[in-house]
Amino acid sequence: MASAAALAPGVVAVFDFDRTIIDWDSDDWVITKLGAADAFQRLRPTMPWNRLMVNAHDTARSSILIRMMAELHAQGKTAEDIRDCLRSAPLDAHVISAIKTAAALGCDLKVVSDANTFFIDTVLDHHGVLGCFSEISTNPAQVDADGRLRISPFHDAASAPHGCSLCPENMCKGKTIEKIQAIAGTKNQHIIYIGDGKGDYCPSLKLGEGDYVMPKENYPLWNLICNNKELLKVEVHPWNNGEELEMTLLKLVNKMIAPPAQVPPFDCSKCDMSKPAPTEVGHHQALRVPH
Repeated sequence: MASAAALAPGVVAVFDFDRTIIDWDSDDWVITKLGAADAFQRLRPTMPWNRLMVNAHDTARSSILIRMMAELHAQGKTAEDIRDCLRSAPLDAHVISAIKTAAALGCDLKVVSDANTFFIDTVLDHHGVLGCFSEISTNPAQVDADGRLRISPFHDAASAPHGCSLCPENMCKGKTIEKIQAIAGTKNQHIIYIGDGKGDYCPSLKLGEGDYVMPKENYPLWNLICNNKELLKVEVHPWNNGEELEMTLLKLVNKMIAPPAQVPPFDCSKCDMSKPAPTEVGHHQALRVPH
């Protein structure tokens, strides 16, 4: 994307994944479609959804997601079954267009998500946009020798707790944003952050003047922002669906880049062939937030 990048320096667009890039929850989709919903309902009251265990064999501390991957494996479901399930899920054409157009305009696109590498890579690759992202920060996942999908925490809560009271033990998105900001600051880049959930509130608080946040309207991030307007330093641009996400994002991108650039024809092979580096372990007016 070097030629595209020369057109529009200065924009880093950071996407959440579940209910942002995709309009569904990837965990729920897999669990439901592969027939483990009953087991999920049995386990759900006993353990927190986002508390990923440190030791994959320590059943006393296991998260519900890791337990569900074990349940699927016990039922004979393979990693390829999970891939096929994820490939069958829809992705809004407007979101695909927004990603490809922003990439063509030279934006540096990143994913910061509490999903996992297996789910995210599978979906983005299937829809031809995986290579549009330079970096994906999420919980690592790999298939072990027995064919079972194992998911690990992004932050090791035992040996290296992140210390943020706003975020789940396994991942503080705010700390990831701080690392992105440190690099962006050396390149005179500003950030557009797009998300929906409670975990997207901490990184939104890290944004500064010249940055933007795009919360999904009437979702937890939007509600937290509306209840704590005085804590944010950025313009807030809500959206409701894929069409509004595309319209709002591209409006902001074109506002931020200088001089304004025409969108060149986009070579989709750039998205299909390259893979982002893993990270180590519209219809609305802007809501102006007072300092």
